[in-house]
Amino acid sequence: MKVSVSRSGGIAGIRVTWEVQVDEQPDARSWRELLDALPWDETEESAPEPDRYVYRIRCAPHEVVLPEPQVAGPWKDLVDRVRAVNEGR
Repeated sequence: MKVSVSRSGGIAGIRVTWEVQVDEQPDARSWRELLDALPWDETEESAPEPDRYVYRIRCAPHEVVLPEPQVAGPWKDLVDRVRAVNEGR
């Protein structure tokens, strides 16, 4: 199972993507529990805000696009975990 997080926007408009193969992680079970607990179908659409980041989070069959202010709680936990794996922490 692959999780992909892309962040775009901001002042420079640069896109950055982080990915993790959940099944290759030593704590794969906790990853799956977090992914299963996310409110995939409960996100709200909102208008883009200038110079703010937008996050696209994918884990088949799910995909959400969240403006930066909505990346909180379990969404922030997921983004932080995916980034940490990619940054070697």
